[in-house]
Amino acid sequence: MNDATLGPRSLPVDAHGFLRDPMRWNAQMAADVAHQLGIGELAVDHWRVIAHLRTGWLTEHRLPVQRLLCRDLALDDEACVTSLFGGLVEAWKVSGLPDPGEEARVYMEDMERADSITGEPPDA
Repeated sequence: MNDATLGPRSLPVDAHGFLRDPMRWNAQMAADVAHQLGIGELAVDHWRVIAHLRTGWLTEHRLPVQRLLCRDLALDDEACVTSLFGGLVEAWKVSGLPDPGEEARVYMEDMERADSITGEPPDA
């Protein structure tokens, strides 16, 4: 699989747009990716979600349940990831995490579809 590039810094991303090496990630990369994805400037709640995602994945290879993530961070909206990033896939990319695998990508995308159809988080 060939590397694609993301942004002016030519970050090595895979065919799905995920950063290949999460240890090369930094705050400027997150800001660049957020800008490219149309998220805009990252605020405090964005950074809280990013830290939570990175910690969960890098320490335990754990995917979050969106409504639990929002609750754990004491964010009011049960769909905080969707409202902040547009969806879990986008939050994952801004967080500089690698491709979690096909099954996890499908899970993330299904969560996004459910949120866009109903406006509510899907049952987890």
